[in-house]
Amino acid sequence: MDAVDRRAVALAGGSASAAAATTTRTPRAADAPAAAPAKARGLAYRGVCYEVIDGESPATRWAPARMRADLRAIRQDLHATTVSVFGDGVERLAATASEAAERGLHVWIQPRLGDVPESDILDHLAETGRHAERMRRQGARVYLSVGCEFLLYVPGIVPGANAVERVENILKGNYDPQAMVRKLRAFIARAAKTGRSVFRGTLTYGAAHEDDVDWSLFDLVSVNYYAYHRTRADYVKELTPYRRWGKPVAITECGTCTYEGAPERGGMGWHDVVDYDKQPPEIIGDLKRSEGTQAAYLLDVFGAFEAMGLRAALVYNFVTPDVPHHPERRYDLDMAGYSITKTVRDRPDDPGSPWHWEAKESFQALARHFARATRG
Repeated sequence: MDAVDRRAVALAGGSASAAAATTTRTPRAADAPAAAPAKARGLAYRGVCYEVIDGESPATRWAPARMRADLRAIRQDLHATTVSVFGDGVERLAATASEAAERGLHVWIQPRLGDVPESDILDHLAETGRHAERMRRQGARVYLSVGCEFLLYVPGIVPGANAVERVENILKGNYDPQAMVRKLRAFIARAAKTGRSVFRGTLTYGAAHEDDVDWSLFDLVSVNYYAYHRTRADYVKELTPYRRWGKPVAITECGTCTYEGAPERGGMGWHDVVDYDKQPPEIIGDLKRSEGTQAAYLLDVFGAFEAMGLRAALVYNFVTPDVPHHPERRYDLDMAGYSITKTVRDRPDDPGSPWHWEAKESFQALARHFARATRG
């Protein structure tokens, strides 16, 4: 995958397969038991997703010192109680997850290796799961997620050489819906079996909203949720069917981009808003940056998740260094990103420049919410 593809996937996160939602409805009444009664109000865990990948350049590559500083901020400044460590590279995943646990955070580990043969993806999962099991035995509070939205990352479920091509094929209808569901369910089952073989703790899978998943394979129902509704009641109504499985429900990704009107576009807010054919890439159209829009949306959905008493909710994403903020609007790629911090380069026009992140309004809003909720 080249740099443009990596950047587009970073913008999309696990939200891109929302385009296929109408073909993969779940939960299915034939598969799931009757709805379980609602639990006590309030989330058990509140947190953020944290990506560990190689990056496009030495400046944005994963680094232990930066990771430790980020996790300190997640724990102390954001007041999160959980973090989802996702990405590729077992060593990066292991080091980050272990550091998070040492800081007192509840941890989700989710390997997200894509565009390689299925056997390589499962081997990567198994090695990650072995580390998670070692953490669990040492007393860490850790869940293992066997992956994220496999129809995007696993070759052959949807046509396309990489995740970006698969998104485009889904949007254009260039796939067989029945074959997609059959292949997706088969690979999810293989991943669940692999995860169970190495990990004895809580097992789950990061599914797109309305993906067709047999949740009997897992201990926890996990949903990547980017929907937009005008009322809290509508969020609750849409998510309530997941309780039919009689298992805890978690929102393992949620979020929106940083411009006016982004929430209404749901999980596709990142799509077709950046022209990567230009160098440097430019924002398409007249998008208006709005950190307030992002913050308001996140407070709305967290309010719904709290009211439902879900197991956890995690915002996507903490930082995305390869889509930086820029003082000139047309180059402000951060508008098309979901992170709750903005990447600021010392030299805005130099991709190799040193950089730091600054908290957006959404970071501050969630920090206040998390702190109040934790105090009870």
